[in-house]
Amino acid sequence: MNDRIHKIENDVQDRNSVAWKKLCDYVDKIATLESEEFSPLEELGQELFSQIHTLPETISKLKKVKKVWLYGSKLKRIPPEIGQMESLEYFDPYTSYDLHWFPYEISHCKNLKNSRVSTRALYGNYKNRMGFPRLTNNPVRYLGDILNCSVCGKTMTYEQTNQLWISLWVGTDVLPLLTNLCSSECEHKLPKPPEDYVQFAHKGGSELKQPLDEDERFELEMEQFENEQNNIPIREEQEPIPTNDIANDNEKPKLLKLIRKLWDR
Repeated sequence: MNDRIHKIENDVQDRNSVAWKKLCDYVDKIATLESEEFSPLEELGQELFSQIHTLPETISKLKKVKKVWLYGSKLKRIPPEIGQMESLEYFDPYTSYDLHWFPYEISHCKNLKNSRVSTRALYGNYKNRMGFPRLTNNPVRYLGDILNCSVCGKTMTYEQTNQLWISLWVGTDVLPLLTNLCSSECEHKLPKPPEDYVQFAHKGGSELKQPLDEDERFELEMEQFENEQNNIPIREEQEPIPTNDIANDNEKPKLLKLIRKLWDR
């Protein structure tokens, strides 16, 4: 299991830079033209795009955009305003290796059905279970002194919010999402995480117990396979093999599944 825990960075963007100003102008242009695609790399070029670590809050104006292209970006966060991009259907931040989490508000994009994300870079991902930063003493701060509840939209201060992590399906990937909650009532309205992920909203931290990662599951399967071959009963205290939400081929003989896993490695 990967115990790496990154410290949350705030104020990640130089908002006085040429790159930032050109990106803001590009957002305004896309909004005015009512374009269906948002591709800042094409507009800014690689040199300037590599200086962008978040997106402008004005992406809330991109009501007609259906596809967002952020391939190879140096983004470190996405603002909650992405939840107002009501036409968004496809989201591609693939190989954006500094992007470890997303705002819960992205789940408000009801038309978002497809995504392409480098999952190994995500907190809590099934491959290496990268650790979640503790939010108690290291809160995430967006632009300004107030923010909105991720569930009901109520305006509140940072002193009033309860920040929690939760892993949920977004598009075609399970993403670690940051929630800002105004009450326990809103916390109880959060969806249930998918199987094989932490089953509740949490504060993160090194003591958080996550499900087994890919290598640990493989080792456990190998041990159980060897025990079966040698007619050794499974230990009572041994955990059952967790369901792998990526491989849904349980009908295949276990030996073939293990061979395939070895081949993939």
